[in-house]
Amino acid sequence: MQRLTEQERTQALSSLPEWTHEPDRDAIVRTFQFPDFVTAFSFMTAVALEAEKADHHPEWSNVYGRVSVLLTTHDTDGLSERDINLARKVSALSFCIRS
Repeated sequence: MQRLTEQERTQALSSLPEWTHEPDRDAIVRTFQFPDFVTAFSFMTAVALEAEKADHHPEWSNVYGRVSVLLTTHDTDGLSERDINLARKVSALSFCIRS
């Protein structure tokens, strides 16, 4: 796994408009808002299962209905394709959980 180039990062982030780049860590972050704790925790459970399958785990926090997710690849000291793929799955799961 290799760290994304600046051009690859820019292109990938254009397909993930609600995620933002955190340059200090070369990570992407997004905060999800749910109506209550149970829905937020359901989302986290679904993400945990996907992350485990991908063997790629987010840094995250939860306060009631809010879940903040940070993705970066520690082995490459920055963003990799693994982060982008997981971000897409996480975004899709947030939509499914809200529906």
